Amino acid sequence: MNHYDSIIIGAGHNGLVCAAYLARAGKRVLVLERQNVVGGAAVTDEIAPGYKVSTASYLVSLLLPEVERDLELKRHGYRVLTRNPSSFTPLPDGRHLLLGSDEAFNHEQIAKFSARDAEAYPRYEAWLTRVAECIEPLLAEPPADLLPLPAQWRRRGWLQRLRELGRGRRLYKTLRAMGAELPQSAELITGAARPILDRWFESDALKATLATDAVIGTHAPISAPGTGYVLLHHVMGMAGGARGVWGYVEGGMGALTQAMARSAMDAGVEIRLNAEVAEVLVEGGKATGVRLAGGETIGARMLASNATARVTFEQLLAADAPLPAAFREAVGRIDYSSASMKINLAVSELPDFSCLPGKATVGPQHRGTIHISPTLEYLERAYDDAKYGQPSREPVLELTIPTSVDRTLAPEGHHIVQMFVQYAPYQLAPEIEGGWDANGDAFANRCIAAATRYAPNFGASVLHRQVLTPLDLERRFRLTGGNIFQGAMPLHQLFSFRPVPGWSDYRTPLPGLYLCGAAAHPGGGVSGAPGWNCAKEMLRDS
Repeated sequence: MNHYDSIIIGAGHNGLVCAAYLARAGKRVLVLERQNVVGGAAVTDEIAPGYKVSTASYLVSLLLPEVERDLELKRHGYRVLTRNPSSFTPLPDGRHLLLGSDEAFNHEQIAKFSARDAEAYPRYEAWLTRVAECIEPLLAEPPADLLPLPAQWRRRGWLQRLRELGRGRRLYKTLRAMGAELPQSAELITGAARPILDRWFESDALKATLATDAVIGTHAPISAPGTGYVLLHHVMGMAGGARGVWGYVEGGMGALTQAMARSAMDAGVEIRLNAEVAEVLVEGGKATGVRLAGGETIGARMLASNATARVTFEQLLAADAPLPAAFREAVGRIDYSSASMKINLAVSELPDFSCLPGKATVGPQHRGTIHISPTLEYLERAYDDAKYGQPSREPVLELTIPTSVDRTLAPEGHHIVQMFVQYAPYQLAPEIEGGWDANGDAFANRCIAAATRYAPNFGASVLHRQVLTPLDLERRFRLTGGNIFQGAMPLHQLFSFRPVPGWSDYRTPLPGLYLCGAAAHPGGGVSGAPGWNCAKEMLRDS
């Protein structure tokens, strides 16, 4: 039986980051990927000859600069294409709102709706920046344990306990650094997005544009606690060239993970594709290796799973694996509720928006994220359908056109439109016969029709499409419940509570088994932070 220092289960971006750091430290590392390509949910597909899409994940901003630097991703082909303007919201009354990185431009655009909001917007952005700058260092290390459960505390050695106390001190210093802004910053981290936006602004067009960031990937309305943090989460990062500016990866998101794979292999990592792990092997009370679907067994001193906690502990481990009953129960309580759908389209021409016409050449309305969600009430009503298991009658749409800046993705004159949809509940109402397999295409038609109301040529321009329902996201990417964050991100599933209280340091109750994916702190998004943090903890234990 082959034997490695470490086996990484899953070649998603976090698994590749974890593997690369372990190999750079001199470890013999094997990455096992069940699909025929690396990348997990950050991959590029060809949906028709000559038309390439970022299948699931489609923008980058959160990627840690340390990961980009240490893995020399630019040398391996990674290139971010910035977008300016970064946001376009068409409105039913013929008006529109554009937002970008230029303060004077934003002031002019917002002032069309509210002079007061135009003055407030720079202060709002500055506040978010201050909170993000305080929080971001906490994402690059295991979180302080806010619930030091006796059993978990006893298992830690004195060095680990000292590190834990140090993290607690840094958390306290972070909160103290917010000064007089701490109360409103705490509300942002723990509360609902809607009252925060209502307090800052009066224009529905601006509030609705900003509010979509608070619900992307969630099964919650903008009035629900926890959406404030999702709002903050989406303005972190600088991989797009400036804080909170999301960019396209040239060649699609798969180009990023291909660069990560090349970096990892340069460091000595072995990557095996079409190698599905069927079981994590346990001997003497610790993880000792894996058994592949074909029957092959491979040994390792340490294993890291890039899969969700539910997949890792309920599917890859035998039912009699030595896990504490309380831990199993906690894993069973993880909330994976989701209402996201992805529709990738190849189109023959650019959308020609009624409020800002033009399709012959790329205009400012085509470069950034296009928001089909004109009011806060529109967003609330879209969720109202979903909470009863109904796909939104008027869905919330985010459209991106990567070919506006990246001509490698489609034939000349043609374009790619990527549509991220809210709300498409994973659990459909019983009266919806056939579930998502029977209703996915009809809902995709509804989404295309919703966009066509703003750009009349859009529906007729569609040449090819790829529809990924929540069920498809689960089947293809093993995202439990179709949740793009590997678990919802309300406060009780963040920081020291992720994946479950007492086990936020990437270790698990089974010695030798770690979590290196978004199931662990700090959660979803293409950041590389879970993989980087997990590698550091594995090296401490080796």
